[in-house]
Amino acid sequence: LSQARAGIISTVEVLKVMEAFVNEPNYTVWSDLSCNLGILSTLLSHTDFYEEIQVFVKDVFSPIGERLGWDPKPGEGHLDALLRGLVLGKLGKAGHKATLEEARRRFKDHVEGKHMLSADLRSPVYVTILKHGDSTALDTMLKLHKQADMQEEKNRIERVLGAISQPELIQKVLTFALSEEVRPQDTVSVIGGVAGGSKQGRKAAWKFVRDNWEELYNRYQGGFLISRLIKV
Repeated sequence: LSQARAGIISTVEVLKVMEAFVNEPNYTVWSDLSCNLGILSTLLSHTDFYEEIQVFVKDVFSPIGERLGWDPKPGEGHLDALLRGLVLGKLGKAGHKATLEEARRRFKDHVEGKHMLSADLRSPVYVTILKHGDSTALDTMLKLHKQADMQEEKNRIERVLGAISQPELIQKVLTFALSEEVRPQDTVSVIGGVAGGSKQGRKAAWKFVRDNWEELYNRYQGGFLISRLIKV
């Protein structure tokens, strides 16, 4: 990937190498592949190839997703749980049909209190629901945020809100970021999530930061959070 980024080899060569990892069991390797594909997806979101890279993601990640399944297996380690969350989140965001259907089913049970999602599955399910959801999905997520009695769960929800894709809902999330519902130190995570969520989100988040620069700058007084905000 470094060679492709430097223009020495074609990105096609990188994708061919990635395809060779379909039987890889190691979390660290998949985490690296996921990160690199994320970089490519971000770049390709400005081109006509964006849908094609999502198909590629589904092709590469679906075999490991099928092997892992949704539920822990006897004797699994911590890294297997991390890998399951990573893979299901990647497939869900890419619109993998079976993953999307199962995420919606489990989310409904979770919201209705029938069967609570395990901590490992919450982020991937939330991301999937929001990425392919509407105003109802966002409202439900904001309600879960309000009801959460643990800060960890509030932060988990704040980080994924940017996955929503409709322009008017993106604005709603950005407004929420500066509301009293979000701790000042967590506002950056919400705005950063919007910036990383989609092409529309990046443009909207950058405009929002410029429009609210005075308030944001006064809030963070040139500390590390303001530099993190600019970086994302």
